[in-house]
Amino acid sequence: MMKELEGAIKNALSLVFVNFHGLNVSDETILRRDLRNVGVTYKVFRKTLLKRVLKDKALGEMPELSGEVAIAYGKDPTTSPREIYNFQKTHKGILNILGGIFEGKFIDSGKMMEIAMIPSREVLYAQFLNLINSPIQRFAIAMSEVAKKKG
Repeated sequence: MMKELEGAIKNALSLVFVNFHGLNVSDETILRRDLRNVGVTYKVFRKTLLKRVLKDKALGEMPELSGEVAIAYGKDPTTSPREIYNFQKTHKGILNILGGIFEGKFIDSGKMMEIAMIPSREVLYAQFLNLINSPIQRFAIAMSEVAKKKG
């Protein structure tokens, strides 16, 4: 288990500490399935094991790990926090983001929540394209109105 955890820390771009107190088996099955579908791994570890393995693996102060703790990690730096946050929104009071590791630094729950609210790459692309396309659309509408008035 220690080697698995060390590998997860080494290969993941972000790692989220999750308190899952009150999560029943059916909700956990849904959570694991949803996370697996987007390439995020979710594992439960003992806090003592986590603390031992994480010691000196990231910069800064490790957040307080209270309650029953799991970690979520994946290849994309924002997917694991975002998916945990989305599940947390739909299943009130079951999951709490305790903090995590991002870009080699321990971060608290507040910073991890900020990362969780960053839209996915596809959404950001769509927003960017809409931003670029908007002036062109307005110009075309204005030209159309001018043509109608002249005609």
